[in-house]
Amino acid sequence: MKDRKVLGVPMILGLILIGVCLIGIIIGSFLDFEISQVLSNKTDIGTWFANYGGYFSYCLYPAAGMCLFKGLKKKDLTILAWGLLILSYFIAVYYCNSYFGKSVRALFNYKAGESPFIISMLSYLFWVVLLAWVPPLMYFILDDENPTLLIVIGAVILIAGIVSDCVNLWLKQVASRPRYKYLITLEDPRSEFKNWWEMSPNFAGSNDSFKSWPSGNMTIATMMFALPLFADVIKFKKNIIRFVLYIFAFVWVIIYGYNRIHMTAHFLTDVCFGTLITYLIFAATSIIGNSIFNKNNVNEIN
Repeated sequence: MKDRKVLGVPMILGLILIGVCLIGIIIGSFLDFEISQVLSNKTDIGTWFANYGGYFSYCLYPAAGMCLFKGLKKKDLTILAWGLLILSYFIAVYYCNSYFGKSVRALFNYKAGESPFIISMLSYLFWVVLLAWVPPLMYFILDDENPTLLIVIGAVILIAGIVSDCVNLWLKQVASRPRYKYLITLEDPRSEFKNWWEMSPNFAGSNDSFKSWPSGNMTIATMMFALPLFADVIKFKKNIIRFVLYIFAFVWVIIYGYNRIHMTAHFLTDVCFGTLITYLIFAATSIIGNSIFNKNNVNEIN
């Protein structure tokens, strides 16, 4: 097991993460409300983190796009390479604007009904500029000696990221769990509190106050566990890099998860389920991608 890798690191590290999530789910199943009562306390730094922290995860999309670009270019599939690079960049801009655009539009003093098209374009342009450093940096540090591996890694990140987001949005509608920040506006917060298994399918609709489970922001944060994959395709390959990237992702997710509870947006089980579901999707996609890569290598050797 120690030699088996999932998302670029030994499987045991992934099992540790899964174990932490399961422990959190068990504890939260009994103490969700009480934990939120203790930890909730909105702060300026917490607000900033909530508004912009996911940006760093979305940088993985253009990074994955550059993996596809360099791999496909090496295989003389230039048109497809450019198409997927542009698509991955658009996906990152779209997601950033969808999840964090409200905060950016506030910077332009946006008010409903006042030049919405112009404000919307400025918001998109903001993310276009803010993500512009990723492709050139990745182009410089990526090694194209193994184009198939580059293509697999790029595809894994793009596919798993999109699937995770869709699954999360669907589950939010299935659960329609009230957020803690909504509950504390009531005279009796406990009166409408629901455990994660007490689901009310499609009750939420477009009302964000009933989209607590699972945490969408944790879906975004957990994408960072794909970082170690890049250790196999950068020019300065060293094993220590993959472990540093994994530890960074682990710490990042813990901080992010704490902040979601701290900012009254989610319960502990929301955070743990969001992390667990996304990690499993990424891990499964990585395992499939790895098997395709190994099969391709065998065919090339034969």
